[in-house]
Amino acid sequence: PPILPPTGTEDRGRHMNMQASQGVQPPPPPKGLEDMKLPIVMMRDILIKTMFRKNIDTVSDLAEAICLPRAVTQELMDMARSQSMVEAMGTMSATAGSEMGYQLTDSGKARALDALSQSEYFGAMPVPLEVYREQVKRQSIRNIQITREELVQSMGHLVLPNSLLDYLGPAVSAGRSILMYGPPGNGKSSISNGIRDAMGDKIYVPRAIEYSGQVITVYDPIVHSKAEVETDDPNSLRRRRTWDTRYVRCERPTVVTGGELSLSMLDLVYNPTARTYQAPLQLKSSGGIFIVDDLGRQAEPPQALVNRWIVPLEESKDILALQSGEKFEVPFDTLVIFSTNFHPN
Repeated sequence: PPILPPTGTEDRGRHMNMQASQGVQPPPPPKGLEDMKLPIVMMRDILIKTMFRKNIDTVSDLAEAICLPRAVTQELMDMARSQSMVEAMGTMSATAGSEMGYQLTDSGKARALDALSQSEYFGAMPVPLEVYREQVKRQSIRNIQITREELVQSMGHLVLPNSLLDYLGPAVSAGRSILMYGPPGNGKSSISNGIRDAMGDKIYVPRAIEYSGQVITVYDPIVHSKAEVETDDPNSLRRRRTWDTRYVRCERPTVVTGGELSLSMLDLVYNPTARTYQAPLQLKSSGGIFIVDDLGRQAEPPQALVNRWIVPLEESKDILALQSGEKFEVPFDTLVIFSTNFHPN
């Protein structure tokens, strides 16, 4: 039987488990430029930078490169044409078939170079932070309800007392944080990994998000395991992928850190060459698990590390800072597991 919810709320529990089994609601694709909620100039610049850097000349290839529906990409292309950044080449391209080809004009190339000097980012169009917040709610780790069977299945190779699973189930399903302590070698890390394996559903991770005109890359192939995706047949009338392809469908992420964890690893990482930001570890682990192994072995005192998590764990939001010093809130939706060899006292 499920560990949660307690006696008396079985119907509600069955309903929540049913929701979980149906899978996470995917982010809807934008229908037009007004749905993008991004600055028009930023979208146009990413379009021409992508054309310039990748040498793309058709709308279908460009739509795939910037991860937008073809109709929205065509809208952007028409706007760039009206501003004399792009010109049509006709259908003379050997690889394009009957599709119209486009190329950058001299003013378009000059604008692309100018835009690249401000930010090297090109490719997938970023998702506005406000839009990403909505998707975080749809796939929140707090919606997870893990049954005893799922925990037993993921930890079947471990010898554990039955009472431990009784405690673990409600702790994981609460989606808050867990502290595990005990001497070295008693299975704390293995249990943490077992919790991760028990979460079988998929979530949607944005390739990049946008805040105040700045691009923050989130999707990281090292942290995120991409799920198998059926590719669309370009000649097919019915498309299989009906979600916003600016997101990547992934397993729920797991970030494992040990003695190397420092407070600076929990801040935005600025790349001065590309002039873009990389998301910190806790933002990359949104919708998944962040395991702080060997708490107390880090260079930072454990009190400083735990204090850093207090506001995010209490209020489900984290505060990050840009190079300019401007601070902003991002969703904090992570199950944090602290593991230590020291007794809490």
